[in-house]
Amino acid sequence: MVGHTKKKDATGNHQMNGGSTQHRSKKQNDTQKKEKEKKERESLVLWRKPLTTAEYFFRECTELASLYGKKFLANKIILGVISIVVVFLYILINSKGPHQSLVQGMYKKVLWCLYWVGLGILSSVGLGTGLHTFLLYLGPHIAQVTLAAYECGSLDFPEPPYPDEIICPNNGKMASITFLSIMSKVRLEAMCWGAGTALGELPPYFMARAARLSGIDPDDDDEDLKAFEELEKKRKNNRDELTLMEKGKLFIEEIVQKVGFLGILACASIPNPLFDLAGITCGHFLVPFWTFFGATLIGKAVIKMHIQKMFVIIAFNETLIETALDWLKLVPFVGTKLQVPFKAFLDGQKQKLHKNSAKNISEGGGNVLGSIFEKFVIAMVLYFVISIVNSFAQSYHKRIHKKKNIKASKN
Repeated sequence: MVGHTKKKDATGNHQMNGGSTQHRSKKQNDTQKKEKEKKERESLVLWRKPLTTAEYFFRECTELASLYGKKFLANKIILGVISIVVVFLYILINSKGPHQSLVQGMYKKVLWCLYWVGLGILSSVGLGTGLHTFLLYLGPHIAQVTLAAYECGSLDFPEPPYPDEIICPNNGKMASITFLSIMSKVRLEAMCWGAGTALGELPPYFMARAARLSGIDPDDDDEDLKAFEELEKKRKNNRDELTLMEKGKLFIEEIVQKVGFLGILACASIPNPLFDLAGITCGHFLVPFWTFFGATLIGKAVIKMHIQKMFVIIAFNETLIETALDWLKLVPFVGTKLQVPFKAFLDGQKQKLHKNSAKNISEGGGNVLGSIFEKFVIAMVLYFVISIVNSFAQSYHKRIHKKKNIKASKN
């Protein structure tokens, strides 16, 4: 009897050990398979596999268009309301009458606001990289308005062509230009851009929230969520081995988690490259939407934008620029050579603000700095477009492998 029991226990232990070995082996195979898929996905870039990347990009665009198109058409009430509004606005804008000038002015203002909101979204949306639209568009716009204000002695630029083009008024009236008056002139553009950056922070929040509610494995869903989970494990197990960047991320996470609305507001109110983690943290810990978005909107569109505007306006103050140009020639060897193109660029910008002088400027005599900046903008936009193509291609690769894994698990 005892021998039979021992034999039975030995058989049971052998089966348990065999089962655990199989489980470990399966887990290792799954890990190796995921690593292989990850390497394949990361190799999908235009400079390595241009044809495959382009094909996957167009396939992903088709998938997304089909997915969101079906969702949009399924909401018949929203579709009907939008159709009625579009038809009504089309008739209102194109019909002639005493309302035409007012409607056209409002239409132009709305398009202007949407332009800056769109640039703000592009600056922070997670598509592989952000297009730094403050440095490329909003910052130069504020700088141009500041230079024009001091050169023209007025902020009443003729409209049109403002805001598409800045030209000094011909009425000869000079006004006292103050720091606050310039801030007020560019407030609409700056706040619209800030609101766009706040909207661009929503995808990480919704992704983390959906993953927490549905229990999705972050390894199969999103790299940012995976990094967040790994950071959480490091914090619990070996906090002393964290890098400086990881400590910064944890600091942001702890502020958001402990302080709540005011913590999110503080993180959103300063230039903060780690703010994506705040969105993921808020989504993961199921922070209410309006708490997160309200604090982000106030921080980015109001507080942060006024700080950034202040720095740009101060930097492009006429007196400060003249002083900086004088100091530039003191730089050894290259100071004088740098001073000449900078001064020529500044004089050229000032001449363009005067309508009569602008006509006399030859089109072929463009400044070297202006040409360099134009090429820089084109390069940045191309880099952003390429990053979107790569991101969409990798997303499609992830999609097809996810479908294969689901099909294999069912079989």
